[in-house]
Amino acid sequence: MVMIRAIVRPDKAEAVMAALMADGFPSVTRMNVSGRGKQRGIKIGEVSYDEIPKELLLMVVRNADKEFVVERIIETARTGKGSYGDGKIFVSPVDEVYTVSSGVKEEPDAGGAGA
Repeated sequence: MVMIRAIVRPDKAEAVMAALMADGFPSVTRMNVSGRGKQRGIKIGEVSYDEIPKELLLMVVRNADKEFVVERIIETARTGKGSYGDGKIFVSPVDEVYTVSSGVKEEPDAGGAGA
């Protein structure tokens, strides 16, 4: 299994979550975050904003689904403006998975999508 962390524009988060739900990936953790990337913030008039609001979407999926989910996020979150600021996606391996309610350790790539 892998954990996918997608940082997207706030106005794209709902569309990404809806697309993932429609494709059978309903389990997503969503957080409001702020930060800056290559654009180093934004300047509007004489005012500079060092941190820009974003949404962080976290999900755990099977290795076999990784490429599909990443591509779906990219096509849904991309604005098409050709400039920085659409976000980043980070993929990390998941070594262990536990269900809190039962305390049962699950097999990391045995099936099921969700966190």
